[in-house]
Amino acid sequence: MPGDVKSELAPTGVLRAAINMGNFLLVTGKSTSGDPEGVAPDMAREIATRLGAPVKYLPYARPGELADDAEKGLWDIGLIGAEPQRAAVLNFTAAYCEIEATYGLWLENNVKKAQLLQFDSADAALKQFDSEKMDAYAGLRPGLLAVAQARPGSRILDGQFTAVQQAVGTPRKNTAAAAFLRDFVEEAKKSGLVARLIERHGVVGRLSVAPPG
Repeated sequence: MPGDVKSELAPTGVLRAAINMGNFLLVTGKSTSGDPEGVAPDMAREIATRLGAPVKYLPYARPGELADDAEKGLWDIGLIGAEPQRAAVLNFTAAYCEIEATYGLWLENNVKKAQLLQFDSADAALKQFDSEKMDAYAGLRPGLLAVAQARPGSRILDGQFTAVQQAVGTPRKNTAAAAFLRDFVEEAKKSGLVARLIERHGVVGRLSVAPPG
């Protein structure tokens, strides 16, 4: 591994991984020590292992707050939705997994409880999502309105539903690190690592492995 990769990703000797605690599909719990557990924390741990460095988790309540700190030197990688506006400050990998957003399951800001809301139109549903700036919603609930338009950072899939893409980002100055992370994510998808993490944390059917980047 080129030395500049490790110096960019672990300048303090530790990989500082910013985790969006608001996404209950990617962070499914906490360990006895208080560290986050789930697909996203495990991806960060795997990256740290490849670097030969320990990992330190930095929890954020919302993805916007995480992205706001990208240029402050507080963390080295961030695992959040790859929305276009965040690319101004972050180099993103291709998505490693996708959240299937088939019906209008709206998550409250603290994501500790969820409300199912019914809307008169797809436009009304999308306005609600946008106004709340939510990053995670998913569910397959018959009788609720299908949201058939893509939000930023998502893609339209067959059957008129969207998939919110989750990626690994690093501050834009980390050019060598960005290339390393892109290769890692593609390998993690191809080798089955992402699929195993999805199964390990019990989110099969709600998360899926993203297609090759």
